[in-house]
Amino acid sequence: MPEDRLINDPEGGMLRLLEIMRRLRDPETGCPWDIAQDFASIAPYTIEEAYEVADAIEREAWSELEGELGDLLFQSVFHAQMASEAGLFDFDDVVRNIADKMVARHPHIFGDESRDKSAEQQTVDWERVKAAERGNARTLDGVALGLPALMRAVKLQKRAARVGFDWPDTAQVVDKIAEEAAELVEARDTLTQEKVAEEYGDLLFVMANLGRHLGVDPEEALRAANGKFTRRFNMIEDALAASGRTPGDSDLAEMDALWDAAKVAEISRVKE
Repeated sequence: MPEDRLINDPEGGMLRLLEIMRRLRDPETGCPWDIAQDFASIAPYTIEEAYEVADAIEREAWSELEGELGDLLFQSVFHAQMASEAGLFDFDDVVRNIADKMVARHPHIFGDESRDKSAEQQTVDWERVKAAERGNARTLDGVALGLPALMRAVKLQKRAARVGFDWPDTAQVVDKIAEEAAELVEARDTLTQEKVAEEYGDLLFVMANLGRHLGVDPEEALRAANGKFTRRFNMIEDALAASGRTPGDSDLAEMDALWDAAKVAEISRVKE
């Protein structure tokens, strides 16, 4: 069959991948697992693959990035195949849509506008074009529900800030953090666990806003803090292992002292 030749052709390119996906979803001869999937069941894998791309980049694991990008591309192909089967759109429509969008959002490259602008100005222009595309939509419409919560918080806050709903400086944000922290303590002492969770969420939301005002990406900052915690806790385990012990054989006081030593050692290495 011609399709078999394409599937086994290493130079088949995008057509080969699309045919592989079509065959995997074939209701008669396809893979039972692939056939059973729908948009909702595949969405978590799509998110996971995007994070694996970001992880390879952060680790500068360039030999892995090629494969991770392929995994992410396959997710787009999977969703497009399911959409085609449902009569919604197909992969060509996806490609056409993104190509049209890139042309429309870069009038300084593909249109009559001047290319003589900074990256910052281009970001402003990009948001202006996006706003025009949304037309009369509500201010916060289109901020994806599936984004990581911290990232979505910042995007919501940026949208609101564009129409003037924002604190003018960081001092007021810090005051709001103190207010929310006090409300969290009050909830912990006197209210239900549901209210505690609500107040904790309010505090996280304002912390994300502070990051935005400081020019700090909360998601990246927390990722860096996670990495730092992992490094330093590993150093605690290594120190204990040197004497044949594990954290379970230690106590908080000793591990806290080892944490401080790990912190000093890490800072010293940075200064060298």
